[in-house]
Amino acid sequence: MPVPSTQPAAERKLLRDTVQDKIRNAIMDGTLEPGERLNDDDLIAWLGVSRTPIREALAELARAGLVEMAPNRYTKVAAPSAAELLDAYQTLGVIYGGVVRLAVPRFTDAERRAVVRTLDDVLARLDDGQQAAVARDGADIYSMWVEACGNAALARLCRSTTDGLAFKLRVPEIAEVVPTEVVAPRIRELRDAVAAADPIAAELAMEAAHLLPARS
Repeated sequence: MPVPSTQPAAERKLLRDTVQDKIRNAIMDGTLEPGERLNDDDLIAWLGVSRTPIREALAELARAGLVEMAPNRYTKVAAPSAAELLDAYQTLGVIYGGVVRLAVPRFTDAERRAVVRTLDDVLARLDDGQQAAVARDGADIYSMWVEACGNAALARLCRSTTDGLAFKLRVPEIAEVVPTEVVAPRIRELRDAVAAADPIAAELAMEAAHLLPARS
């Protein structure tokens, strides 16, 4: 039988992914605010594409936790709440403890220095009372570990979940639920473990920084 061409499907997927990236970036940088309604006609006018790739992109963003959809009622940017904060924060710790353990031995010298600089910056901002700003940059901070982990399945999991989980950290109550005085020492331990190329210490520090119970 003739082999069907897959090119049209590939083109639609590329368009959907482009649309998804643009909406995702607008949510993450605050252009589209939490709770803001996402109207198809407005998105069509903004993005210059048809309704189909927009709906596909919104469905993917809903699965990632950045968009909320209720059929025939509304589509809107997700609105993080304090009730979800601790669960999301600990889930990131569970995922990224393993990512860190895999990534630390694989870092090049340049990557190791870059991660240490980033963690130094995080510590400086926490000391300066900028915890909300650190939370806003959370997705980018987590992503620096992913490429070096060397595990394609884990990397896909991270890419599909990190945005939504990190977005849930953007609530005013973060300083109460995730106290800087508790977290900062653990991040300092993580920084030192990365500098020493110690994957086990780095994993434990990442888990402790995310308020996971200590291993017995």
